[in-house]
Amino acid sequence: MALALVIDDSSATRMILARILTELGYSVEKAENGADALHKLSKMAKPELILIDWNMPVMNGYEFLVKARSMAQFDDVTMMMVTTETEIEQVLKALEAGANEYVMKPFTKDVIDEKLSLLGLGAR
Repeated sequence: MALALVIDDSSATRMILARILTELGYSVEKAENGADALHKLSKMAKPELILIDWNMPVMNGYEFLVKARSMAQFDDVTMMMVTTETEIEQVLKALEAGANEYVMKPFTKDVIDEKLSLLGLGAR
């Protein structure tokens, strides 16, 4: 079963995304900010997919994305921003930093599945 990591400071959002990903055939780990995610990544199997919120305390999603993309072991991991940041400048900034895709909140299961399908990671 493919592994996904959900990074969001909202426990409700983590739970919703984890449920959607589980329904799509993923095993899911969760982290509450970028620093927590980096710590968990050092101890877990490499995920195939990471969903990242932008606005979080300690280390935000953009900072996590830049840090993770600077580490060779994550070159082939699909990273998707899932955030309330809707300004085109923010979208472009995330894509330039290495995000493979960008989903704006609020989202539905169908939106997540469609984005994953575009990335070749649809329902398992």
